[in-house]
Amino acid sequence: MKKGKKFIALFLAFSLMMLSVNLYAKERRGAKLLITKKDGQQIEGELITVKPNSLLLLDTEGKDVSVGIADIKVIRVVKKSKGARTGFLIGGGLALIVGVGEIGAEVHGFIPSFIDGLIFFALPGALIGALIGSAAGTDKTIQLEGMTDSEIQEAMDKLRKKARIRDYR
Repeated sequence: MKKGKKFIALFLAFSLMMLSVNLYAKERRGAKLLITKKDGQQIEGELITVKPNSLLLLDTEGKDVSVGIADIKVIRVVKKSKGARTGFLIGGGLALIVGVGEIGAEVHGFIPSFIDGLIFFALPGALIGALIGSAAGTDKTIQLEGMTDSEIQEAMDKLRKKARIRDYR
């Protein structure tokens, strides 16, 4: 076997081993919550599970914290803000493709260039995509104070879907 083929075979084998390790290492994470209690205290942490009368969080120090649902005023589900960047790239890319397609097409005596495609298509498309993406990535707030028991239960069922352990009963 030639040296080049051995190198490629070794590289592929190594890559497959490294990729498979990364796939198994990924553990499901719970949503990041910021809870404001009725006494004004704030607790931040990862949602582990939703119990019948409380939420179990892993706080920033690595300790388990149980917060009674009756003591909670507001729950804020903190989302990672990557929607604006993704929207910017997708909107700009799609608009750039359209803009490049318009190069050379005569419109009312005007022949667009690549720079015109960037200015008139890619830039507005990127900005629109960024606005849509940032709106999609905003934090969700759940105001428990003033809710009925059935509304609170419905909110807890929605939160349960975002917990690390979903089926705890």
